[in-house]
This record gives sequence, structure tokens and C-alpha cells, in this order.
Amino acid sequence: MELDFSKLNGLVPAVVQEAASGQVLMVGFMNREALAQTLASGEVTFYSRSRGQLWRKGESSGHRLRVLDLRVDCDADTVLVRVELTGPGACHEGYRSCFYRRLHGDGRLETIEARSFDPAAVYGVRPS
Repeated sequence: MELDFSKLNGLVPAVVQEAASGQVLMVGFMNREALAQTLASGEVTFYSRSRGQLWRKGESSGHRLRVLDLRVDCDADTVLVRVELTGPGACHEGYRSCFYRRLHGDGRLETIEARSFDPAAVYGVRPS
């Protein structure tokens, strides 16, 4: 079986889950090369759609994602990457998980987690 990269112009979604807790940390995208680098290195590599290039999670922050298990969904078009997070968080906004907000029925977003690190200290000041 081979992954189906045809549905999203050469990409597959990659759901990243912390293996120990089951918490979903983030979602990214992989092309064939990112998947190959992930498998070869044991650390998660994504394809950045906005920058048009590969990036390894943690290359700026040091908050790496060590692959423990990689699973494929029934349609072979999405991967679940079960990881060990090294560092206080996976989110570039300073949270453990990128899913730190709850969406209410009235459309209101509520922050439901505390920041686990200061993103300005880790990434520096980012241009807006």
C-alpha cells in the first residue's frame, strides 16, 4: 500500500498526537520528501504550504517531536504521527497543543489552556 498524495496536490495531512497522553498537539502537511525524512530521522518533518519548503518541527524552538509510531487512515490519505514531545509545547503561540481554544455554539472562542512557554523568548519577535 502507498499513501495517496493525489487529493491535496501532493500533500497528506499529518495529525500529531502525544503518545503518552493521547492529546492532539498539531496538524501539519507532508509531501513524499517530508514523509521520507520523518521516517529516516525519527523526528517529524513537514512541508510548509506558505513557505513552499520542508521544515523539521523544533528546528527553531528545540521543541522536537520524536516519532514513536506512524499510522495511516483507511483511505491512505492521512497519517497519524504518535510522538514524544521534547519541550514544553508544540504550538508556536506558546501552548502545549495548537488546540488550546474551544469554539462555542455562539461562535465565541475561549482559551482553555495556559501558555506553557513564552513564544517571544523562543522565536524572537516575529514580523506581523
